[in-house]
Amino acid sequence: MSAGDAVLRDVHWTDVSELADLERTIFAHDAWSEASWWRELAGRPRRDYVAVRDEHGILGYAGVDHGGEVADVMTVAVAPRARGRALGHDLLGELERRALERGADWAMLEVRADNAPALGLYDRAGYVRLAVRRRYYQPGDVDALVMRKSLREKGPDHG
Repeated sequence: MSAGDAVLRDVHWTDVSELADLERTIFAHDAWSEASWWRELAGRPRRDYVAVRDEHGILGYAGVDHGGEVADVMTVAVAPRARGRALGHDLLGELERRALERGADWAMLEVRADNAPALGLYDRAGYVRLAVRRRYYQPGDVDALVMRKSLREKGPDHG
């Protein structure tokens, strides 16, 4: 990890309130509520959520849905105070590692077309654009880009 004293670990139920607060900060109009987080953690056995935390709180979090040969990246988020420390890279790498462990050949995701930092992360990690979902994100009529990466092939971010 590149976050100093930060630790990457599974999300715990005790994190729900902090995750919901961070969601509102990062995703304003698309934020998951505490109820959404409870549903994700309690009723979704094929999903993994991880967080990077230091002594001050959660710095970032990410989640993946294991669906067989294709894993879906559900979310990757880094707190504004922690940006520029490669945490998104570390979180995405952990999701990909877990997906491979559970037998996935591919990782897929969708991202807002106007989210330049996320697009940069996914481009650097070797994701390729497959499709555009026009006006997918509301409000704002923002397109979603559907992206995919082979987890079995060596690429820019494979060791």
